[in-house]
Amino acid sequence: METVEISSRSDLALWAIQRAQAIVTSEGAAFAMAARDMNEEAVAETAAALGKAISDAMLEVFDGLIGE
Repeated sequence: METVEISSRSDLALWAIQRAQAIVTSEGAAFAMAARDMNEEAVAETAAALGKAISDAMLEVFDGLIGE
């Protein structure tokens, strides 16, 4: 993943929108399909993957702020 410099609130907002879009595209679609299929095991797995992707994104930006 490429490094992005966040120097203002608008940069942070743009980054958040782009990351959310990527997360929903990759993890949210799998979660929705598992829910549609009523596959409880797949729902649990994909929900965990979605949560991890969100957590990873939050840690990514937090780690960048700590580095300063």
